[in-house]
Amino acid sequence: MIDLTRRTGVSLLVAVVGHLVLLSTQANTAAGVPVLQTVAFGVFSEVQRAVTGTVGTVGGLWSGYVELQAVRAENESLRRELDSVRLQWQLDRAGAQRVRGLEALLGLRDAAGLATVGARIIGNDATPYFRTVTIDRGRRDGVRPDAAVVSAAGVVGRVVDEPGHRASRVQLLIDRNAAAGALVERSRVAGLVMGDADDRLLRMEYVSNLEDVEVGDTVVTSGSDGIYPKGFVIGDVTVVQRGPGLYRTIHVRPRIRFGDLDEVLVILPDSPPPAPLAAAGGGG
Repeated sequence: MIDLTRRTGVSLLVAVVGHLVLLSTQANTAAGVPVLQTVAFGVFSEVQRAVTGTVGTVGGLWSGYVELQAVRAENESLRRELDSVRLQWQLDRAGAQRVRGLEALLGLRDAAGLATVGARIIGNDATPYFRTVTIDRGRRDGVRPDAAVVSAAGVVGRVVDEPGHRASRVQLLIDRNAAAGALVERSRVAGLVMGDADDRLLRMEYVSNLEDVEVGDTVVTSGSDGIYPKGFVIGDVTVVQRGPGLYRTIHVRPRIRFGDLDEVLVILPDSPPPAPLAAAGGGG
């Protein structure tokens, strides 16, 4: 019974829609256009509008995506160019610093009037107890044990052990076992500068509590140790305190930045004087 009623209702709906369609084909609007055509045009125009809007949106998104990819590629290219410029700047800066360092060493060599040979640091052996570096000069260049090593900023250290043919080990002045005869430049107070547990500082030992030493005083080599020539800068006094015994507690900050060392000068033994020239001709 229920199925029959449902079928009857559907048949009635189909009949009504069919009559409406027939009437719309026969009925005209005020402009003389069939109603069915007007309705169909309205429906299809909305469908076209929706389709056109969707296509436009998709096209805009695609265009934006393509433009974004182009911008990203351009940014990546600019970033690579900037990295290249930065690298070149670093290379130029390093080259300029090395030239300035070499110029300072040449000036030091000329001013000192000593026989020297320039050397480059090629190795580093830093431990809590030993501070040494390796230089690219050895016996063939005239380097001998205990040869003093300096830079334009001051005293670096001395050659230790027997030098190799083309390389040598240098004990830095900040090594705990290193020492150099020293003077306070202002007051001419003498002492011994030694390495300290704090490798950023040196100690000046054997200076009486009665001596004149002040913070800021420059400390130079005294030449009393037979290794370092007199007058080379060691560093500046940072701490002066009255000691518990006979001697002051004095800390000295080195002028050398040991971590930045690259080029140094090795002071060679004095060359023997030239042999006198033989008299030309016999007597007469």
